[in-house]
Amino acid sequence: MGMGARPGEMGRFDAVVQQYNASGERFRIDSHCQSACTIFLSIRNVCVTPSATLLFHAGGDMRANRMNPASTQHMIGAYNSRLRQYVLDHHFMDTFAFHAISGREMISRFGYPACR
Repeated sequence: MGMGARPGEMGRFDAVVQQYNASGERFRIDSHCQSACTIFLSIRNVCVTPSATLLFHAGGDMRANRMNPASTQHMIGAYNSRLRQYVLDHHFMDTFAFHAISGREMISRFGYPACR
């Protein structure tokens, strides 16, 4: 996914979420998922592989070093209550610094389903 979310990128991610939620199809998060990719956690039939790494940070344009509170809120809104509380308590969404959470932790600690 490269650097931060560019304008219009959020809309593309939202379209994928809507498509998967409409079809009920399984959506796998594996390998490396950063930034706006974490929006996919809001897909109701999402699963996470234990070997995945999810990276959390504030929304906005990293190259221009401009944070966007609306896109940050949008990402936070995609997370379940346990994960949302954790990223807020640990200030993961306050800066552009990447904070990694392993797929294993997403499953055991935050209750996301493991991919079979």
